[in-house]
Amino acid sequence: MKFLLLLFSGLKLGKIFTSGGTMLLSVFTYALLFGWRYAAGFVGLIFVHEMGHYLAARQRGLNVGLPMFIPFVGAWIQLKELPHNVETEAYVGLAGPVFGTIGAIGCYLLGRHLDSTLMLALAYAGFFINLFNLIPISPLDGGRITAIISPKLWLVGAPVLIGIFVLHPSPILVLVAILAAPQLLALWRSRHDVKKPYYEASLNHRIVYAIWYLGLLVFLAIMSFQVHDMISPGQ
Repeated sequence: MKFLLLLFSGLKLGKIFTSGGTMLLSVFTYALLFGWRYAAGFVGLIFVHEMGHYLAARQRGLNVGLPMFIPFVGAWIQLKELPHNVETEAYVGLAGPVFGTIGAIGCYLLGRHLDSTLMLALAYAGFFINLFNLIPISPLDGGRITAIISPKLWLVGAPVLIGIFVLHPSPILVLVAILAAPQLLALWRSRHDVKKPYYEASLNHRIVYAIWYLGLLVFLAIMSFQVHDMISPGQ
């Protein structure tokens, strides 16, 4: 029994060390380019975002792993079991941007109070990352949230993703496109039955998530542009 308890504790500690190790690796990598203060704050904001997903998944009784980080890609939590319905998926998907936005607001308020360019730069990064994640295409959070409204909204996310890539080419956008392609293709060919039980949700739930989604989208867009102007040279 003692051996089993030690083994179980070791496994849990191993997961914590693995998650923490990937987090420290990201901080180290970003620090080489942007300095350790910005790197630590940036990774911290990503961590807050992912913990939103983690806590929401745990609250809904899902088996979920701790956040894992990959430099210049981001982070994710491993859902060891899929949500049972689209409302749960939307709930877990929404929690990340909500927590992430709160973290960015904290940086913004500190930046204004302390007149700190570093904190404002972190605030901008937080607002922009969460705004990007709201693009209505799976596997981004926006795709998971809008799925409760209608998966057909993913077709709106595709041209948005293409437009961003034309303006700012990035390997991350290519990765998102690769991950999204199978679902978009199935949806385009009408093989994705949006009326199956998984996508059933009450009108009240659809309205509530639509309000949350649009509210976050507008707020993050406004704050991203505002803070960008504040930290731009000559402003």
